[in-house]
Order: sequence, then C-alpha cells, then structure tokens
Amino acid sequence: MTAYSLLDLIPVVEGGTLPQAFANAADLARHAESLGFTRYWVAEHHGMAGIAGGATSVVIGHVAAATQHIRVGAGGIMLPNHAPLVIAEQFGTLDALFPGRIDLGLGRAPGSDMKVARALRRTLESDPNAFPQDVMELQSYFADDGQTGIRATPGSGAQVNIWILGSSTYGAQLAAALGLPYAFASHFAPDALDEAAALYRRYFRPSSVLAKPHFMAGFNVFGADSDAEAEYLATSQQQAFVALRTGQPRQLPPPVTGYRETLGPQGGAILDHVLQCSAIGAPAKIAREMRAFIARTGADELMLTSSIYDHQARKHSLTIAAEAMRELKAAA
Repeated sequence: MTAYSLLDLIPVVEGGTLPQAFANAADLARHAESLGFTRYWVAEHHGMAGIAGGATSVVIGHVAAATQHIRVGAGGIMLPNHAPLVIAEQFGTLDALFPGRIDLGLGRAPGSDMKVARALRRTLESDPNAFPQDVMELQSYFADDGQTGIRATPGSGAQVNIWILGSSTYGAQLAAALGLPYAFASHFAPDALDEAAALYRRYFRPSSVLAKPHFMAGFNVFGADSDAEAEYLATSQQQAFVALRTGQPRQLPPPVTGYRETLGPQGGAILDHVLQCSAIGAPAKIAREMRAFIARTGADELMLTSSIYDHQARKHSLTIAAEAMRELKAAA
C-alpha cells in the first residue's frame, strides 16, 4: 500500500515571524505523526523571504526533538552547496541524537539563484557533473570504509537513509545505478514524471540498502470542507509561485477570492501546468484525485505538500489527506 509523507517548506506568512514559522513546523510535524505520516521533510532554500528552511539540519533537529517516532529529514540537501564531509557530520550528529529516524534526500540544484549559490560556495568553478561523486563520497563517510582517508566524527557508522531527489531523468538514473530510493519533484516540476519513474524502475540495481525500487512522487493537497474553500486556500501558494517565477519572491500571502481570474488565460494555464499534480477540494474530491495519481504513477510513497496561510486550515487539510489515504488502504 502506498505510504504518505509530508514536505514542509516552513512558510513564513505575511504578518508572521520566523519564531512562529518554526513553532508551526513543530506543531505540524506532531500533527502529521498523529495522523500516521511516514516522514516529515524540510527543503533547503536560500534567499527567499517566505521559506525558512535554509539551515536545514538545524530545523530537522528542532522538529525531531518535538516528535516521537516519525522519520524526519531533508527533502532535500542541495549537495553542490556543501562539502560532503560537512553533511556527513551534520547528519551523523542528527542520527546520534535521534537514532533510526533521520533521512537525507540529496539534490543537485542550488536551491536559489546563482547569486545566492555564489555566496554559499564562494566559487562556481567546481565540476557541475560532480554530484554522483559527491553522493558516493558521502556514502563512504557513513560506511567508514576508509576510501576517503578521513573518518567523519560524527558520521562514521551513522544509519542515515539516503535518497536521491530530482525533477528530471538524471536523478532517476543515478538513484537506479546506486540502488537508492528516488523522490521526484512532481509537485512543481511534473513534465518528466512518467519517464523518470519508468527509467528508475527499469534500471534499478539492488544494493545493500535497498532490494527493490522505492519511488516517491510529490503531490500538492489543499483539502477543506468544501471545494470552494479549498480553492480559496490554494490561492496563497498560487500567488507565491507566481511571485517566485517572476523574480519577486515574497512571504506567503493571505488567500484572495478570484485570484485565478486576475491572471488571465495565459497565467492560469501556467499554474495549471506547473501545479497539475495537485488535489484541491472537499474530502471526496481529494480521495478521488489521490487515487488517480497513485494509479497513474504506481508510487510507493506520496510526498504531500502545500503552503496554506492559516495554520489550523493547513492541519485540517493534512487530516483530510490522511483520511483519504486510510480509505484507499481499506479499499485495497
């Protein structure tokens, strides 16, 4: 049966504060844990006023300390921004503090624009194709196999679950070659979803950590008691996405009535395309569209996400999604 998990971008809402965003993250994670979610992930983004997950490993520690058993991790760490040894130490520390609960999803995008990437790395002259080598170096630190000549402390022997993340076929092929679980960012980059899933499954090589493919797909869920209310709540993320795509990232705005109509046909079509892997509506519609997405992808796990301005409405949306998944499991 398909598992369900949560990706939280740690939204900072207009009129809100960073402390409140982090408090909401812990509360949301506890709520997800009570609903049976498998894992809670934080994504690394930088230089964005409305996303507070830049110090990703610190936020993971905050959330893990606030919960009991749900897996907590990165969805993901943008590895080109970091030395693999530093990530091994950070996540080795998290594993020592919260054993058996830490995930490390790895991506190769910068997580922001090139100006921020330069500030993070100081130079962009490193090999852009070094991502596979960096992943294997990180694996070596955790395995403590001596290949690097350096022992990561913390890190050596850590039981951290490594995932490959992607929005193209590149990550699918790398995850297959290394025998690692693969998560596809279909919640905002759906174009290569079906091809990436097929390639990953076709070329997967069993490894010491994974005997068969495990494919996760991102999916937006905006659930409410009525379709109209859900459409209204979804406009916050739609506004934030348009602002990001036009080079004007902002804090998460409050929802507005009739937002789609203000965009015109072209703007609406852009949102429809980019956010096509989404369910927006009352419980029955959420369950129906989640069922259809699972049937289409055969996903082993859904990574559910959504940024909703009102925290209680966001928790209610997660409850609706979890109830839909339980109904699907019962039907199966």
